[in-house]
Amino acid sequence: MLRSPVGSEMFKRDPLRPAATVLLLRDGPEGVEVLMTRRSMTASFAPGAYVFPGGGIDAADAQAFGAAARRPTQTDLRLTQAIAAIRESFEELGVLLARRADGAWATAEDIAALDRQAPFAPQCTARGLRLAADEVFVFAHWITDRDLSRRFDVPFLIARMPEGQEPVADESEQFEPQWVRPADALARHAAGQFFIIFPTIRTLERLQIHATVQSVLDACAAHDEPLWTSCPRAGLVRGRESRHMEHEPPFGELALVCPDGQIVHPLDWQHEQPVPLLKQVMRLTAPNSGVMTGPGTNSYIVGDPASGYIAIDPGPDDSAHIERLWRACGADLRAIVCTHSHPDHSPGAARLQALCAQAGATPPPILGLASAPTARENSRFSPDRTLADNERLVLQAPDGTTHTLMAVHTPGHAANHLCLVLLEDGLLFSGDQILNGSTTVIDPPDGDMSAYLGSLDRLAALCDEHGIDFILPAHGHVLGDLRRSADNASAPVEGGARRAIDHLKAHRLAREAKIARAMQARPDGGLDDWVPLAYDDVPERLWPVARRSLLAHVERIRALGGFNA
Repeated sequence: MLRSPVGSEMFKRDPLRPAATVLLLRDGPEGVEVLMTRRSMTASFAPGAYVFPGGGIDAADAQAFGAAARRPTQTDLRLTQAIAAIRESFEELGVLLARRADGAWATAEDIAALDRQAPFAPQCTARGLRLAADEVFVFAHWITDRDLSRRFDVPFLIARMPEGQEPVADESEQFEPQWVRPADALARHAAGQFFIIFPTIRTLERLQIHATVQSVLDACAAHDEPLWTSCPRAGLVRGRESRHMEHEPPFGELALVCPDGQIVHPLDWQHEQPVPLLKQVMRLTAPNSGVMTGPGTNSYIVGDPASGYIAIDPGPDDSAHIERLWRACGADLRAIVCTHSHPDHSPGAARLQALCAQAGATPPPILGLASAPTARENSRFSPDRTLADNERLVLQAPDGTTHTLMAVHTPGHAANHLCLVLLEDGLLFSGDQILNGSTTVIDPPDGDMSAYLGSLDRLAALCDEHGIDFILPAHGHVLGDLRRSADNASAPVEGGARRAIDHLKAHRLAREAKIARAMQARPDGGLDDWVPLAYDDVPERLWPVARRSLLAHVERIRALGGFNA
């Protein structure tokens, strides 16, 4: 791809360092408690932060398999990590996850007999202790954020605190060992009394949903793999650093704009200035935020001063927004494209065209698909020219640089909906077909669920054909669900857009199955009876909106020969 990020300068970083962290847990009177310590203020990483014990993986850890008990499902890598975590918890806190020959936990006498500074595993073997690596499970997998120069590849492991042992900090790297409920640690951090870093915060948030230690261990043992893997990205919210995991709405946008991890991109929603996403793509969000529009309608500007510009979805007929859009194009607007005719997308097109004419420029044509007879009265739209399916709109600069938008007919949300693919950069402008943070409403008769699902299939195929990694929706941040490959956990892999589409389709079909069950449970009912059953996970204030998509699913279920009342 010829993608040109706004912030594309590479950082110079050290390679990832393998490490291991262990969450030692116990059941307290009010629920699960976890052992945390404070790092030295002179530590090179996260000084002064409260953390779980852990540290780097040594070569000796991978050579100590004979000293450790092992689960049948425990790989060599997981065993090495568990041994490293056991060693670190001993060296830092004097906690020894090892059992005697009779199966009892190591005693205070055993611990006192070991030297924290001497080779660890041989001492345990000499004393008849077997490392309890089989009782250490992986909870999460974190890779240090890309913006930091010192980076680690760290499993967060889970183990039950051995009975009869008490933590004693080494007072050189770790201080103040204390047992704390996850919810209390998070509350104290929010109050500024307990400094913890982002991965610790997110780990505690996931840990706090478990009522007992056994619940945590059972969840980890189910597949013997991390419950999640994350290499967060950071942007700016109100001028301050804000970090985000892969499943969170801003992540894809940060991956597109700052692929190397620079903390330069503002994530705040504002309506006054265009936001550069690539050197050839800007986003200007209309000030029409609401339940149906999120932060507002995203108008996109594709092109550069040398090639001229194409505007996508000028939005509502808001004079201030349209003037800002016109000025961002430098009065060199070559075309206006509307993804569909809904009132938050197309009405501004005529005003934008008129502004160009008033400035003495050739009025750019308004392109798209005419609204169907099924469209509501406020969604009537007639373009100057109809875009053919697969038609290409080409902007070309004098130096030969091109920006090519391919139109793709995608009925479903609206009968005249289309999407656009920026071929040189592998970007999909999805209109309302795919949103970030919500699912689009399918409102019959202009909306059709079968057509919508078929359009998702077509877009998924186009992602494979054209290497599309990112989706630019009409509402919300850029989407790009980029997960890591097993051999290089910090590197994004292609296909994030395809995975986002697959996830969306699976969500739609799961909802449809839930609607079918609601129809079967209330065979004499109607839409108002089925909504509370099928959308019980959605706030009641949104049920009137959900009712419209429910109708689309009901029509599809019946068309496929499903339940008929």
